[in-house]
Amino acid sequence: MVVKKKKNKMTLDKLAIMVANGFSGVDKKFEDFEKRMATKVGLENLETRLSSKIEGVNNRIDDLAVNRVKHIDHEKLKKRIEILEKV
Repeated sequence: MVVKKKKNKMTLDKLAIMVANGFSGVDKKFEDFEKRMATKVGLENLETRLSSKIEGVNNRIDDLAVNRVKHIDHEKLKKRIEILEKV
């Protein structure tokens, strides 16, 4: 004896229920996302983080400008070392 399974047909009502169930969790997920954004990366926090990073970059640029060796000075020192190494 072979048992045949009855195929369920998709009706508009079933489809509407499936779509409604899919959208029911979206509001909660969106609210959770808003809470995370407000606590972790709020605009004020983001502004503070960006300004501190920009400050760090400015400090590195200033340090580079003060401590870098000019190419001409480097070449002069290189020649002096070559002379000293020959002796």
